Amino acid sequence: MKKILIVDDEQDIVESLKFVLENCDYTCYCAYNGEDGLKLAREIVPDLMILDVMMPRINGYKISRLLKFDQKYKNIPILMVTARSQEEDKLIGEETGANEYITKPFDLDEVVATVQKYLEPEKVK
Repeated sequence: MKKILIVDDEQDIVESLKFVLENCDYTCYCAYNGEDGLKLAREIVPDLMILDVMMPRINGYKISRLLKFDQKYKNIPILMVTARSQEEDKLIGEETGANEYITKPFDLDEVVATVQKYLEPEKVK
């Protein structure tokens, strides 16, 4: 079973993502701040991460950068989820190694489709 790590300081977002992804047979792990998210990522080595940008302690860009520049974790796809939709924010996301950039409010089906694109490309039309 594929492991997904969801890191966001907004509990309702984490809960709704977890609910829809677990319905698609993924195992979800959750963290509510950047520090815990980074620690958990290193412990469980998820198959994919959904990462908020604006978070207490360590922001999503920094987590992405730390993981993408580490040989052990660099192949984990990272989906950045953020309320910040400026072009420059997307560029920073790309520079730090984020694979996708999804702006809030997002459509849950769209997130699931993006996750499947990375974890089960054979399912995606």
